[in-house]
Amino acid sequence: MTNDNVAADGGLTKEAQAVVDEIEEKNVDFLRLQFTDIIGTVKNVSVPADQAEKAFTEGIYFDGSSIEGFVRIQESDMRLIPDPETFAILPWRKREDGASARLICDVYNTSTGEPFEGDPRYVLKRAIDRAEEMGYSINFAPEPEFFLFEEDDEGRATTETADHGGYFDLAPKDLASDVRRDIIYGLESMDFEIEASHHEVARGQHEINFEYDDALTTADNVATFRTVVRAIAAQHDLHATFMPKPIPRINGSGMHTHMSLFEDGENAFHDEDDEFSLSGTARSYLAGILEHAPAITAVANPTVNSYKRLVPGYEAPVYVAWSDRNRSALVRKPAARIPAASRIELRSPDPSCNPYLAFAAMIHAGLDGIENDLDCPDPVRDNIYEFDEDTRDEYGIETLPSNLGEAVDALEADEVVLDALGEHISEKFVEAKTQEFEEYLVDVSEWELDRYLETF
Repeated sequence: MTNDNVAADGGLTKEAQAVVDEIEEKNVDFLRLQFTDIIGTVKNVSVPADQAEKAFTEGIYFDGSSIEGFVRIQESDMRLIPDPETFAILPWRKREDGASARLICDVYNTSTGEPFEGDPRYVLKRAIDRAEEMGYSINFAPEPEFFLFEEDDEGRATTETADHGGYFDLAPKDLASDVRRDIIYGLESMDFEIEASHHEVARGQHEINFEYDDALTTADNVATFRTVVRAIAAQHDLHATFMPKPIPRINGSGMHTHMSLFEDGENAFHDEDDEFSLSGTARSYLAGILEHAPAITAVANPTVNSYKRLVPGYEAPVYVAWSDRNRSALVRKPAARIPAASRIELRSPDPSCNPYLAFAAMIHAGLDGIENDLDCPDPVRDNIYEFDEDTRDEYGIETLPSNLGEAVDALEADEVVLDALGEHISEKFVEAKTQEFEEYLVDVSEWELDRYLETF
């Protein structure tokens, strides 16, 4: 098995050794070795800190058959190999007599010694490798939103919001500002560069923006962000949720995702002579995103609840178009003060997605646009929300899938996005999401009971 943590002389690489030294210096007594399942849930195996060197050189074994979408019981032996670049002290686990730290791991198949094709982190690495083969590096900057809810007397989540503030409100309406502050301190202690934080549009809804980075680091950061937000909210007796639409008839939580390609250190998306400062590469990449948007939606909006957010009237994009001027289109070209900041923003993803899979799908879709020199349509500069069906037809504007079932159908018909996920994850993801949608279809909601039980 190849192991990037072992040097040519058989010892640890300097990066891995630096982590072992820091573990001793910071009095770390436990390590959480983290990875994600196909759905995007963070899993971890906790080991004593004195096992760090063994973890780097040999890996830590675990039973893959117990993880959602991994393997069957007869092929269950998996191995975790930590990535030393992801070492961080957990801010909510600091104690005078010792601290806990985490390392994000890659999953290996024990029987073959090769990376496990069902590991979402490996899927994203494959996408990054494809971009590098074409001469590109790629940066991502997501904007995950979340709600803070009160807990009941037994510590269970309610849907009572922790405040009644609105967009950019200040205290006293934004009563959760202290919680956001503590979350930011926790994130900064884990080397996040925080750009801004604010109350979002809906009551109880918040956003904390962190600096862009390469695709893999950013996906790691999204997984870490969700963990930190939940843990620190719990310290305030609040429940943080990244569920896209926990409260009906108000705005849901999105994860607008900014992307840019770089080639030879220069932003490949920028062209100062273009009307919209977009290069031909950017336009082809954008065309690829639009072409594969329905299939991307299955991965970037992966729950039944996701489609309660993707409806007209609540600022969520449902129309497959792009614009430099308004936020009613699926893709926006934000204004950029400097060439290095030229980028596009996909506005449909929500924070329930698996960031590794969602980013991989976006990369493959955009690169497909470049490889096939897809034509980018003209931007739609009017408010699409105000268009009737005939006007949308005139512009050639299609809509995203209206439910999870339609999105899964679109995924199964899209070879590019299926290839992005790989055969193993494609099969397991479609199986899990088909089952989820079928269970939803046969369930009876409280809305139906309230509407019909005493009427008919």
